[in-house]
Amino acid sequence: MFACPVFKDDYAMPSRKPESCTHRAKLGGNIAALRERRKLTQEKLAEKTGVSARYIQSLEAGEYFPSLPKLVKLKSVLRCGWNEIFDSCEKI
Repeated sequence: MFACPVFKDDYAMPSRKPESCTHRAKLGGNIAALRERRKLTQEKLAEKTGVSARYIQSLEAGEYFPSLPKLVKLKSVLRCGWNEIFDSCEKI
């Protein structure tokens, strides 16, 4: 039997949203600005990247960081560089 201490039977996902973070907010603002520059709605960007419109809305609101594969897809669809996505985001 496979035993993993991280995935216990009584483990539950957190039910609350993560606290606000300036890094997520800046990244989300950059994604929103790039989307608007390409004249895409949140729904159209979601369709082109294979995610839900609610996910795009959450990213732009700074609620979550996208995964690396999703960032790569966003970069491709928005036809931009990494420097544009991470503009004004400080290195940590």
